[in-house]
Amino acid sequence: MKKELVRPTLEEINCEIDRRRSWQRFLRVLRGTLYSLAVVSAIAVLVTTLWMPVLQITGSSMEPTLSDHELVISVKTRHVKPGDAIAFYYNNKILIKRVIATAGQYVDVQEDGTVLVDGVALDEPYIVEKSRGQCDIQLPYQVEDGNLFVMGDARSISADSRTTLVGTISTDKVLGRVIFRIWPFSGIGIVK
Repeated sequence: MKKELVRPTLEEINCEIDRRRSWQRFLRVLRGTLYSLAVVSAIAVLVTTLWMPVLQITGSSMEPTLSDHELVISVKTRHVKPGDAIAFYYNNKILIKRVIATAGQYVDVQEDGTVLVDGVALDEPYIVEKSRGQCDIQLPYQVEDGNLFVMGDARSISADSRTTLVGTISTDKVLGRVIFRIWPFSGIGIVK
């Protein structure tokens, strides 16, 4: 006995054609989405590498402004001014400190922790506690040409330009200015 071939109806044929067309549309949309994601990812990597590096804070020398494990964005520039939080290279690491003075300026740190630049006390709303901290340089100190005098916001524990261990920072070593905190979400905002 021979099996009889069942011919599909016109409605079944149309249904099958629609199903295959839907599958092809889905694959086109999926492929387009994957290509778009790849391009966006490549652009994001280029931007973060070349212009706006994302950095993770390690340590507590910039507290309360920046805390351990926070993520920040910096803008690559060597043109910084006093008061800016900057990232710079030091001994194959990236450190973050605040610019206190630029080339030619005189820095003095009094016993109570008050910082004077060219004889004028700085207004520093970003520090909680004044401290002279570890200071083994001859004060008042004149910043050399092409250098920056930097200090951490946690003055009692920060190793910075007040010590000969770190010293002043060459402007060639500046990675950029820290501008924005992106993690944790509760602290998202501009870094002041």
